[in-house]
Amino acid sequence: MTYAYTIIYVENVVDTITFYESAFGFSQKFVTPEKDYGELLSGETTIAFATFALGNSNFKQGFEQTSRTKKPFGIELAFTTENIEADFEKAINAGATIYEPLVEKPWGQKVGYLRDNNGLLIEICTPIKS
Repeated sequence: MTYAYTIIYVENVVDTITFYESAFGFSQKFVTPEKDYGELLSGETTIAFATFALGNSNFKQGFEQTSRTKKPFGIELAFTTENIEADFEKAINAGATIYEPLVEKPWGQKVGYLRDNNGLLIEICTPIKS
């Protein structure tokens, strides 16, 4: 088995992909003609987005929707960078909001937390040095 996708259900797929392009430098892989599903070129594991409506059609029992006004889910997407201060600021300038500022951890890694345009938690961190 291989971990292939993380799919995040959002209000607007195109707006979310545009946000991830400008905030984090990813590129769009594709968006369906209906604009209800799209993927980013994000490395070995694909980050994908689907609309709330598509989620509602998939999950008869429903699901909690992401929200910018409620507390975030206990899950995050984590992106590593060697240019953490500049990349953190770039994401903020693109519309991300600070959830926890950049700090240096006891093991030497720098870490900060943002919320994306849907309210999802994003960790920006330096690689862990071994």
